[in-house]
Amino acid sequence: MSKIWQARFFTTVNHLRNLPDTTVPEIAFAGRSNAGKSTAINILCNQKGLAFASKTPGRTQHINFFSVGGAHVAMHRHDPVNMDEVRCLIADLPGYGYAEVSGDAKLHWQRLLGDYVQQREQLAALVLMMDVRRPFTDLDVQMLEWFAPTGKPIHCILTKADKLTRNESVNVLRQTQARLDSYVDEEGEGFPFTVQLFSALKRIGIEEATAKIEELAGLNVERPAPAAAADAASDEAADSRNAGDDTADDKPA
Repeated sequence: MSKIWQARFFTTVNHLRNLPDTTVPEIAFAGRSNAGKSTAINILCNQKGLAFASKTPGRTQHINFFSVGGAHVAMHRHDPVNMDEVRCLIADLPGYGYAEVSGDAKLHWQRLLGDYVQQREQLAALVLMMDVRRPFTDLDVQMLEWFAPTGKPIHCILTKADKLTRNESVNVLRQTQARLDSYVDEEGEGFPFTVQLFSALKRIGIEEATAKIEELAGLNVERPAPAAAADAASDEAADSRNAGDDTADDKPA
């Protein structure tokens, strides 16, 4: 079972000052309002209603956080989250680019997204969702260029791959990777940008995306069990006491 299947709602924020006071890695999902972002999050987390998929694209204007670890799932959805056991947070960023959103909302939205992806220290990586038929819209490029200077990984997921033929999808995949490879730092080194095909309808790319997200969040690095850590500390203390006793025995009477 994937560790991200443990995801559950954590908090929602509309201002940077309200961001979670946590230190665990955060993986942010971004994309246009009609790119299928919420659907992809739900499928990857194996939960139907985790991320809210509005019938009116662009309505959600908050950052929704989901915790991974620290709580049981399924029958025990209402048990409290043990913060010491939370491994990472998934941040569902507001979808962007929907024409019916008011000008003031768009401005607030833009500032929230830009400041979060540029300034959030805990943000470990960005997952950028793009419709395979329309990659790299102006707002997608803006998101890339906000985040690229951080030097952190971006994983692009080309959604709705079932809408194209296999050859068409592969061509878009190659073109997208080539464009991502064109981003370099001041020393000419490429950024850690990757891309894959994905289809919620045909269940294409789910395992690949899951593995990548777990890697970016550090979920495939096992934590020491609390009991083992306690035993190690106890052994270290005992060694220290024994060393002290040996030193005392060596002292002249």
